[in-house]
Amino acid sequence: MIGRLLGSRTKRMQRTGPLAAVHTPPDAGVLSCRVLDPVNDPVPGAEFTVSDAMGRKVVGGGTDPFGSFVATVPAGEYRLAVSAEGYTPYRASATVVADSLASLGDVTLQVAQPPELPAPGDWEIEPAHSSIAFTARHIGLARIHGRFNSFAGAVRIADDMQQSAMHVVIDAASIDTNVKMRDDHLRSADFLDVERFPTLEFYSDRFTHRGGNRWAVTGALSLHGVTRTVTLDTEYLGLGNGMEGETRAACRATTELHRDDFTVSWQTMLARGIAVVGPSIRIDLDVQTVPKG
Repeated sequence: MIGRLLGSRTKRMQRTGPLAAVHTPPDAGVLSCRVLDPVNDPVPGAEFTVSDAMGRKVVGGGTDPFGSFVATVPAGEYRLAVSAEGYTPYRASATVVADSLASLGDVTLQVAQPPELPAPGDWEIEPAHSSIAFTARHIGLARIHGRFNSFAGAVRIADDMQQSAMHVVIDAASIDTNVKMRDDHLRSADFLDVERFPTLEFYSDRFTHRGGNRWAVTGALSLHGVTRTVTLDTEYLGLGNGMEGETRAACRATTELHRDDFTVSWQTMLARGIAVVGPSIRIDLDVQTVPKG
């Protein structure tokens, strides 16, 4: 009896430390870390992943506004990966003991070297290794995935990358969601109206560096006879060599379009009270360019 009381008292005394406010199930412990930049400021929103010894993800998330995270995991051996935009990823191992705190303390991320930029000059999009895809909601439920199969584009890289320009032309009739009836409807006057507006065009001369390998490419998108300003959230992936030794530059980009901005209102269906497609459409681009000529 006295032994049990002393054991409970010891347990309560242990819980007044760092774990006092953290509920841990039996055979579980706590893993914690604080993520800092090279000048010792916290890095909020840094992504972390905790994996077990077999490489299976156990828990993940982002650091809080103070750069910290706390995760409760079963006792065992773990691997931790931390990444943040503009920094070199950090990896470490940790042993978590039941009913105890395994703290990695302060982890300092080092600034990553941005990838080499393409050489100044004219580059062209290589369609065979590029894609323009979109995702929309169907009647507010399942997602519809589609793409445009025919497009062309050119990029003029300036000595100052931020002074560069690009022009992309998309064949509207090449829209493809892998369902013929739906694709015919998308080409009709209800949506793209390809007979009146055979192409979609995007032109930009504003490349804004957001740090690291992130860029904002802002330009004018002409769709369905309407032109609106659109910004592509772009990740530059760097340079590489193709099968024939040619230099290639790659990037991926996303943006969100609101169909009402382009007067695409699905008149027939809306008149019947059916919202066939949600109000916004996500665009995803994966692009490879090669020097022109």
